[in-house]
Amino acid sequence: MRWWRGARGHTLVEFVIAMALGLIVTAGAISLYTTQRSAFERASNATRMREAGLTALMLIGPQLQMAGFVPAGVVGYNAPSPLFGCSGGRPTGAADSPGCTTLSTGSDGVAIRYVGDGVSTWPSSSGQITDCVGQGVKSSDAALGSEGVPVVNRYFANVSESTGEPELYCDGNGNAGSAQPLVEGVERVRLRYWLAGAPVAIDASAVPADQWTNIVAVDLCVIVRGAPQGQRSRYVDCDGVSTLGTDLRPRQAFSRRVALRNRTESSS
Repeated sequence: MRWWRGARGHTLVEFVIAMALGLIVTAGAISLYTTQRSAFERASNATRMREAGLTALMLIGPQLQMAGFVPAGVVGYNAPSPLFGCSGGRPTGAADSPGCTTLSTGSDGVAIRYVGDGVSTWPSSSGQITDCVGQGVKSSDAALGSEGVPVVNRYFANVSESTGEPELYCDGNGNAGSAQPLVEGVERVRLRYWLAGAPVAIDASAVPADQWTNIVAVDLCVIVRGAPQGQRSRYVDCDGVSTLGTDLRPRQAFSRRVALRNRTESSS
């Protein structure tokens, strides 16, 4: 005698439970992916900001250390002031009588002067002394002869007209008046100056015109802006103040103190 056993299907309740479990697993996987991606983007953003900030310090810092340098073979050269700074602006005008042009970014600017030679700068392909962006600088002072060339490099941060992003710029006297971008993301440069014997550093606007030769050190700080993220964040600015960002972009300040190596007692 044969027994017939009918096929047994899934009930609606079992089907709903299976779908619910599948949705829970899928939602968990998507949530994990989103969290991991967000963490990766934040880490990448922080890395890019750190690289930009340290690069900016490494570009400006050694140039500040070069301020006032004159090759040993040069005798009797009447060197101009090694530094000239602007508060909330960039140095413009002639190298021997600079002025300041206000910047919308609020960035400070500085003009750094020294005598370049084949050792203190990287020569161009044609053997010329170069400025901060690798442009050849022609000698403009007969008193130097063939021993060196006056170099003037002007640093500041501004917004790029082409990308709308903030960048660190340098205007070298190899092609004066044609500033070139160096580091993207640098929103502001803050500079404070130590006068010989002074108890605190001061802004450029507080340095008397006849005291630029008495600067012994510079506090250099740059604020770097990252890519947009999900919420406004706090950062510590160049004054050491905890500040809430005005937009969804994270920011970070990087700073160092630079001593002027080439200042002589005769400058005081």
